[in-house]
Amino acid sequence: MAKAFKRLPAALGFRVKSGWAMAALLAGPISKPRLLKCSPILLSDANVPGSRQPYHAALELPREEGEAVTRNLRKVVSAAAKKSVKALLEEAGTLAYEVRAAALVVGSLVDPATLHNDHMRAHGYEGQLFRVVLEDALRSCGISCEVFVEKNAYEAAARALRVTAPKARRAIARLGESHEGSWRAEEKLAALAGWNALAKSGRRGKSKDSGEKIS
Repeated sequence: MAKAFKRLPAALGFRVKSGWAMAALLAGPISKPRLLKCSPILLSDANVPGSRQPYHAALELPREEGEAVTRNLRKVVSAAAKKSVKALLEEAGTLAYEVRAAALVVGSLVDPATLHNDHMRAHGYEGQLFRVVLEDALRSCGISCEVFVEKNAYEAAARALRVTAPKARRAIARLGESHEGSWRAEEKLAALAGWNALAKSGRRGKSKDSGEKIS
């Protein structure tokens, strides 16, 4: 009888933006992860006007009409997130990897309801929406998910990686050497999130003394 094929563990990291996210797929040892893929994914539908900014689309409309428009656009956004996550997991599978954890970097976790300016509140609700639909899409596939805020992402991830924030920055910069294309803030933060998720999933169930050192 043929032996069952076992996929290798991997993790996903995302820098969530408005209507899209940068996604990074990482695998390998925690001390020296491999970047398998880093590219943008859609959290909106190019064929549906307004789905990139669902709350802005309702700003100039009467309340009931605006709520109906936003409600429909949220469904479009949710479907787009599920489609993109499914495609990422399928691609990981074709590379012989199984995604076991994920992490997201977002701009803010401020409650949008506390923002008094209509325009800023719309931005806040959109940021919340794109984060939540991506979390929901991942968790519906059985993938645990953690969220970091961009301004302290390196410090927070460094604690999980058991290194200093400067070491984490240098390691992420080196990781970009294997990437064809730009290696800007979005790519770096997605990779950082993926590395953090890889570390946490890899150490789950292990003792604290068994962690790998990162140079």
